Amino acid sequence: MAKKRERLEVIRDILIVVRDANNSIKPTPLLRKSNMSTKRFNEYFKELQEKEFVKEIITKKGKTISLTDKGFQYLDRYTIIKQFVEEFEL
Repeated sequence: MAKKRERLEVIRDILIVVRDANNSIKPTPLLRKSNMSTKRFNEYFKELQEKEFVKEIITKKGKTISLTDKGFQYLDRYTIIKQFVEEFEL
């Protein structure tokens, strides 16, 4: 049985999807690529907006999602923590 993703991993995964889409993705593709239910995705997305990790940009073509500086910092620090955990086999 596959291991469930933990909260911090889910947040990282959402932010990576946005980053890897040249830091601009529409909400529906982000939901699909995040691999979770709509309800669960909306809960995480709301939290990411409240914590200012992502921002919605509204244009004539619709909404797009982008990372903020804080979102990029999260990804950088997550990588450092992950390396630490692996290095010390925690």
